[in-house]
Amino acid sequence: MSRLGFWLLIGESERFVSFEAFPWFREASIAELTNVELPSPHHLYWPDLDVDLAVDSLDHPERYPLVSRARLKKPLKPTATAAKESRATYRRTPRGRRG
Repeated sequence: MSRLGFWLLIGESERFVSFEAFPWFREASIAELTNVELPSPHHLYWPDLDVDLAVDSLDHPERYPLVSRARLKKPLKPTATAAKESRATYRRTPRGRRG
């Protein structure tokens, strides 16, 4: 696992699951991420997170629009890029000089 995502071994193939493409995994614990089932060769299920994914979506996330009705226990943290952009647009008002 890294700040960008995690690797998943399916059969003999490794696939990278990026947090950018699959944001609901970003706040998951390692225990929740590793508790994954393969109910069929083309279907993954994380019971602790109640997340279902087609295996093909890991290879081609652009074909699968992000849709989730899950309610998060806590809000997602912004990505490093979003946080940097937010800091760049924030301007402090200079304090006036006291005389």
